[in-house]
Amino acid sequence: YQRRVHGKIERMEKYLAKAEEGEILPELAIKLLCLKVKEIFVREPNMPVIRAPVTVVGDVHGQFFDLKELFRVGGPVPHTNYLFLGDYVDRGACSIETITLLLLLKLLYPDRITLLRGNHETKQTTQIYGFYTECQRKYGDPFVWQCITDVFNYLPIGALIENQIFCVHAGLSPSIQTLDDLNHLSRIQEIPHEGPFADIMWSDPDSDNSGFTISARGAGYMFGKDIVDKFIERNKIKKILRAHQLCMQGYQLLFDGKFVTVWSAPNYCYRFGNLASILE
Repeated sequence: YQRRVHGKIERMEKYLAKAEEGEILPELAIKLLCLKVKEIFVREPNMPVIRAPVTVVGDVHGQFFDLKELFRVGGPVPHTNYLFLGDYVDRGACSIETITLLLLLKLLYPDRITLLRGNHETKQTTQIYGFYTECQRKYGDPFVWQCITDVFNYLPIGALIENQIFCVHAGLSPSIQTLDDLNHLSRIQEIPHEGPFADIMWSDPDSDNSGFTISARGAGYMFGKDIVDKFIERNKIKKILRAHQLCMQGYQLLFDGKFVTVWSAPNYCYRFGNLASILE
């Protein structure tokens, strides 16, 4: 049994070496990877508690070579602990290479890297914004897309660093008052069109208005400083960290520095000319 397990780990390490060079893995390898990594995700709670030091990463959107640079700057896994806030695929040209590398790192170093779900980690969104088409083009059929988007349903939906910093892909919801509410959400499903699960994947801060208002995105809400202050006070935390919104400087601090956006895809869509950041 030990020899069999060791053989599987060895095989995955070989796949990792290929994935780090941007090689496309065979369909069967992707299927095996997805089955194995799903077993890890299913054991994780909705909101894992993470110890510092940890490096937080925002949207990477299929920009594989920028992800490689990110690891060069921030340090490789497993020497650096990472928390990714979602949106690994779509928009960029190398979504397969990006998500394959991240899933292999999760499989081999599960305690060193945490992958949260973003609003692009769904079947519906990936059919519109590029990942589905990329899988069809590179593999000739949708099998790999099916395997990987199935894994997306198992990703955690929030994280708590040292019980003080709440991390989520996008934002807050009128239906979620406490962190415990988030722990009680049923996450193993496609992201719904509305409700608390959709809200935390789609919502954005609003510096000009208070309360919750309708979002121009057509999903989630806009929310003001009063909402953030109340949430932080009620849950006895210090800050909220999120991704989801392009920032030209790579990051944005709002509401007296209590609400931080991290964006990690430089020159987004190869045309916006923005900077990227990671947060240590």
